[in-house]
Amino acid sequence: MRRLRPLWDPTSQADTTPSLTSFSIWLSWAQLITWGSVFYTFSLLMGPVERELGISRADASLGFSLALLADGLMAYPIGRWIDRGHERRVLVCGSAWVGFCLFMHSFIDSLAGFYAVWLGLGLGMSATLYAPVFAVVTRRFPDDFRRAIIIMTFLGGLASTVFIPLSSWLIHSMGWRHAVWVLALFQWLICLPLHAWLLRGAHQKTANTPLSNNASPEPLVASPDISIALHLKRAPFWLLAGFMLMTAIVSSALPAHMVSLLEEAHLSPAWVIAIPASIGVIQVLGRLLLFLFEKHLDVHAANRWIPCLVPLGLVFLVAGGIGPWAALLFVTFYGLGNGLNTIVKGTAMAQYVSRDHVGQLNGVLGVPLAFGRAFAPWALGLMWTPEAGYTHGLRWLLVVGLVGVACLWWAQISAHKLGASNR
Repeated sequence: MRRLRPLWDPTSQADTTPSLTSFSIWLSWAQLITWGSVFYTFSLLMGPVERELGISRADASLGFSLALLADGLMAYPIGRWIDRGHERRVLVCGSAWVGFCLFMHSFIDSLAGFYAVWLGLGLGMSATLYAPVFAVVTRRFPDDFRRAIIIMTFLGGLASTVFIPLSSWLIHSMGWRHAVWVLALFQWLICLPLHAWLLRGAHQKTANTPLSNNASPEPLVASPDISIALHLKRAPFWLLAGFMLMTAIVSSALPAHMVSLLEEAHLSPAWVIAIPASIGVIQVLGRLLLFLFEKHLDVHAANRWIPCLVPLGLVFLVAGGIGPWAALLFVTFYGLGNGLNTIVKGTAMAQYVSRDHVGQLNGVLGVPLAFGRAFAPWALGLMWTPEAGYTHGLRWLLVVGLVGVACLWWAQISAHKLGASNR
């Protein structure tokens, strides 16, 4: 009797590997939900939690800092597990854990409980946000990982646009404690099964393969048989580390304080919600333009100029004060820069250091990035004063952003010289 073939054979590569576009789009939905329900919802929860628990702005900001700290501390083991082919287990368990922590958030009644929940959410973020999924697509699509990352960030970039209004409505209509129940259900009913279905048949690590003519650029430092230890001794890695640290400080400090910062501009409550929500649309617009025109651009020139957009946005706030027009210009340039920086950060390590070890190399940066990202929201909260508001903190963020741009430019030069010396 002829044996019937099962509908899904876990040993069949063709059955388990969707196309680059399909894979990236499906994975984007989980990114949209997790970024929106955790990262962007914090700024909306901060005010109600402060009032109910009787804590200060600095105390509340520290909760977000602890989440970012936990996220970074887990980056290396998460990257190592993904490099070894455990991507499905990592993201499925991560979604389950994020849902559990959101559910427990509804029961907190003390500052210690608030900190414990956000430490737990940080652990879940390390297994579900961009860092792990960028490692996944780099492994699955080594010849075109940059294109996969651009596609995948389209929906992810709309997280603030969707969830700032949605979470705000949930909080106002049913209270913040019940609102986080709904966010937990999103993780359990959408993200978890999506990861379980999409990530079956994880690829085993393969050797570096030649790129096609249409693929992402070959790393300027070829590394078919180079161990991770050698990369850690070279300048491009550490300069990229500086770029990522400075960028992470800016991008983690601002979201937690975005609503409060815009309230100081004396905007109406509707605009205070609408402006940060528009960041997602602006991010996606920038990524769409890059997707359409990247084949006509010099990738390295694009990488060089994109990070300048966020400091330019901060210039408007520092020079013009936190007024309505300055806030609008800031959000425009910040949205474009933050959206495109995600792609630069997600591909730079593979382009300028090594494609084979991207998960572990990014993981090595987990601890310094964790401290930088954790310190930034808390520090911005400490620098806030009733008299000057966020003025002093914004000046420091501008300096940090400019230093990050300089590090990236230097990394490109060093990688090019190192590549030339190896040829």
